[in-house]
Amino acid sequence: MARTNSDDLLMEDDLAAAFLGGDDEIVAPMEPEEPVIEEEVPQEEISEPVEDEWENTDEFPGQLAVDVYETADKLVVKARTAGISKSDLDVSISDNILTISGVLSGGEDEQTTRWHIQECYWGEFSRTIALPVQVREDEDSVKAELKDGVLTITFEKEKTEAPKKIAIQ
Repeated sequence: MARTNSDDLLMEDDLAAAFLGGDDEIVAPMEPEEPVIEEEVPQEEISEPVEDEWENTDEFPGQLAVDVYETADKLVVKARTAGISKSDLDVSISDNILTISGVLSGGEDEQTTRWHIQECYWGEFSRTIALPVQVREDEDSVKAELKDGVLTITFEKEKTEAPKKIAIQ
């Protein structure tokens, strides 16, 4: 293998040979790329983002992340709802479809003149989930609890009979 003046550096041919399988192969040297010249954009041509591009909560309300799991006799739905009060939450179920919606307020400060970073979602949110198992929907069979920023909804599963075998004659 040929070395450059500095024994620590491999020449271009040697690098290609090392990656392509050894000194047996003849590899044409690579053409150097032209340097990229970045043009400076005058400050007056840089525009500020339009607020409407960032906020469009009317058409797409924020989504709520949930965990859904079951035990032997219960179905549990957990959702992170940090910063949301009970009065700002609405939970309903109909035909085994659960809907959790509400409003997360508090992101606006009247004295704010300019945002630098805004990653937290503020505004309306909604999540509709088709529950994976049949549950009882009466008030005595459903428990909803908001504790430490986590909404936990526990349903009693509908008791279903085991399938009955039908004899074929």
